[in-house]
Parts: sequence; structure tokens; C-alpha cells
Amino acid sequence: MKFLPYLRRYARALLGSQDRGDQYVRVCLEAYLAEPDRIDPAGNIRLELFALFHEVWSLVDETFPEAVPDIADGNPDAKVIQGVGRLPPRQRQVLLLISLEGFSFDEAGRILSATTDEIRDELEAARAELAKQTSVRVLIIEDEPLIAEDIAGLVTDMGHQVCGSAAREEEALRLAQETAPELILADIQLKGGDSGIKAVQKILRSTNLPVIFITGFPERLLTGEQLEPAFLIAKPFQPEVLRTAIGQALAVHPPQKMN
Repeated sequence: MKFLPYLRRYARALLGSQDRGDQYVRVCLEAYLAEPDRIDPAGNIRLELFALFHEVWSLVDETFPEAVPDIADGNPDAKVIQGVGRLPPRQRQVLLLISLEGFSFDEAGRILSATTDEIRDELEAARAELAKQTSVRVLIIEDEPLIAEDIAGLVTDMGHQVCGSAAREEEALRLAQETAPELILADIQLKGGDSGIKAVQKILRSTNLPVIFITGFPERLLTGEQLEPAFLIAKPFQPEVLRTAIGQALAVHPPQKMN
């Protein structure tokens, strides 16, 4: 099913981890295999797949409420319980469905069994809360100068501080050590055959930071067959997509200072 990678992306962003997101997707697929008629092959398969996912979500939430984690649970630092982290689950769902996955108000309403007006109200409230997010230092790992400049401009406009921009693995490692970023935005492929994924893996050996990968081929990192990112956006992207991804990443994976 060609839409499955994007359901994985949504589930991972919503739940804040590859493991939890993929677990919900597996339950969704099991429900589909048990009742194939739940998705009409002649209909809007992508919409129906996401709607089925939310039926599973609601069932689990009602039956085992402790299974749907509150992203603020267990977080001793009140500073990071902000932005998306303070949003009720429905507002987070609406924000990600529309801003990250590109569904219309009507489609999001059908997925969540809500009216268009309710979806608009939820999105407006979510965006207002997101605007209150505390500023963090951001390291950009991107080998295309114009794209890196555009991302830096967007990050600055959102109220965050760009602490460095790297086009190679070695440069990224040096800047991470020197500038102590609190969030990383990384491309997958870098100059000279360098890998943004490897650069991030090396950085994370000594710290625990939220990371958002940016790539023109997101489906290659959404197979569920290996360790993959929880936060992933596709090129090209709209500013709202990046804003939403940053808000969710900071909320579910609070940044920690580098040693």
C-alpha cells in the first residue's frame, strides 16, 4: 500500500517515537486484514487508511487509556511542556493531519469524525499555542547553500536561534560540540558522499537531542525495517510543515544540554 509510509510518518510524529508509532500502525493493519471491507479500493484509500488508524486509536484509548501516552508524562522540566506539548490529543491530531500530511479541513473532519468548523477551531487553537513555544538553538545540516539559507530564515522567523550550518559530517560534529544545539534539522545526503544520518548518529552518542530529518525521498526512511527517524518531512515543504514538525519534536523529545 503506497500510503503506508506516510501513515507511519504521521503515527511516529503523533506519538513521538518510531516504536510506538509503528505499533499503532501494525494494529491498524491487523484491523484491516481482519476486515478488508473497512477500506474501499475504489474510494479515497489514503483518507480511509488514516480514518481506520484513528478508529484503532480511539478503541485503544477507551479500552486501555494508559496505552496512549501523554507526551508530558514523566517530564520534570516544566519549560519544555509547551507548544504542541500542552495541546490536547485532538488538537495535535488536527495540526499534524493538516500541516504535516496536507489533508483538507473536510478530509481531517472525516478522519476524526468532526465537523469542518470543529476542525478549524481546533487548528486555530493549536496554532495559537504553538506560537508560544520557547526559543531553542538549532543546528542545520544541509549541503545545498540556498536550501540551508531558506531553512535558517524560517527557523529565525519562528523565534529560534540558528547556532550553525554544516554541509559535511566533520563540520556538523565540530559545530555540535562548539555550539551545544538543542535541536537538529538534517538532510539525509550531504556533499562528498557524506551522510546526514551518520552525522546525527555520531552527535547523539554524547547527547540526547530532538532531530528532524529533511529529505526528498521520505518513503525510503519509512519502511519500518530498521532504526528510522521519528520526525521526517519531505522536500519541498511549506513553512507551516516545518513549524509543526519543530513544535511536535520539541514537545515529545525535550532537548537536553550537550556535555
